[in-house]
Amino acid sequence: MMKSSMTFGRRSVLGLIAAAAALPFMAPVDAAAGTLEEAKAKGKVVIGIQGDNSPWGFVNSSGVQDGLDADIGKAFAKSLGLEAEFVPLAVANRIPALMTGKVDVLFATMGMTPERAKTIQYSQPYAGNVLSVYGPKDKKIAGFEDLKGLNVGVPKSSAMDTAITAGAGDKASILRFDDDAANIQAIVSGQVEAVGGNQFYGDRLNAAASGKYESKFDLTTLYNGAGTRPGEKDWNQAINTFLEKIKADGELQAIYTKWMKREVPKFPESMPDVPFTVK
Repeated sequence: MMKSSMTFGRRSVLGLIAAAAALPFMAPVDAAAGTLEEAKAKGKVVIGIQGDNSPWGFVNSSGVQDGLDADIGKAFAKSLGLEAEFVPLAVANRIPALMTGKVDVLFATMGMTPERAKTIQYSQPYAGNVLSVYGPKDKKIAGFEDLKGLNVGVPKSSAMDTAITAGAGDKASILRFDDDAANIQAIVSGQVEAVGGNQFYGDRLNAAASGKYESKFDLTTLYNGAGTRPGEKDWNQAINTFLEKIKADGELQAIYTKWMKREVPKFPESMPDVPFTVK
């Protein structure tokens, strides 16, 4: 009896292996990202967004994603008849999250640069961001030369990182942090003496240490666009159509007024080496 039972067991296992081998190969299914049609079939669009960068993208006191990028992301999902599912991301992992399929699109304060445009597909711009160097009011920092010998903080892989690295070279010691919150904490705690930041760093620094810090000099004005994977014409067209609509009907201005307290900037019709559409 024992021998017969063991023989049956071995034959059963071999049979299952053979049956499995006869089935067609199925690649692992990505649970998040896909084509626009796949998103419609799932009923949701997975949006990468910054997790701690008010007022662009942040988690509010109710644990809900909020900010300008969140409102635009929700409006985009609604325009498609879909739900928005947000994935909070740090600066350095925005593009990797998109390229590895963890998200469908990025509304994540993505400054439009030729370098990034080699990796991702941008939409037309929908926001503007003045980038500056911030430091203590009692310290003279009028340009890159004044950064000599200083510890300077930047969000890692950000446009501020690129600009200050290019301008200060080896004059300054550049410390790279995972996100804006860590960068701000670094100057408040004395770890660095100056930081590169966006146009809202002044408010955030004043909230952390009232009256101590100010904008020292501007680096550049950066325009933000939504990011999709190269060649994904469906997502790119859908986003551009949506952005054209909210620019024309006043919805973008309403969102801008709510979060930026200013007028929507005049956007460039084109940018060198940064295409807005899939060719």
